[in-house]
Amino acid sequence: MKVETLSPENYVHKNISGGIITISKFEDIEAWQNARDLTKGIYEFCNEGRASKDFGYRDQVQRAAISVTSNIAEGFELNNNKEFVRYLKYSKGSCGEIRSLLIVASDLQYINEKKYVELSALSIKISSQIANFIKYLQSSNKNKN
Repeated sequence: MKVETLSPENYVHKNISGGIITISKFEDIEAWQNARDLTKGIYEFCNEGRASKDFGYRDQVQRAAISVTSNIAEGFELNNNKEFVRYLKYSKGSCGEIRSLLIVASDLQYINEKKYVELSALSIKISSQIANFIKYLQSSNKNKN
């Protein structure tokens, strides 16, 4: 299988309203933008209450949140679709880790129900966005061979 080098035209696609979206930097990726919000939400929740005192838990969930944005950015900057997909899969895995850690936080009463639902839903949304982006990249590679 031939792997294309990334360029802005590799990431031109239509949005729901039919407009064209060009992704020329990782900050343009909607999943990265949402993951940034998720990271902020994780940090806010970890600075409050019982979670703030559980250093092992706090460090793990914060590292997982940072991993989502960092792997999207790092993969994008490699300028190789195959590598980008690999890093997107790491980001998707970190979304699962975050959800698991949020369940633990709920079980230990570190997080209130509203915040738990909000952060879990955002993590699921990001995971879905990443999965769809992976499918898009993989299908665009197949169509170019």
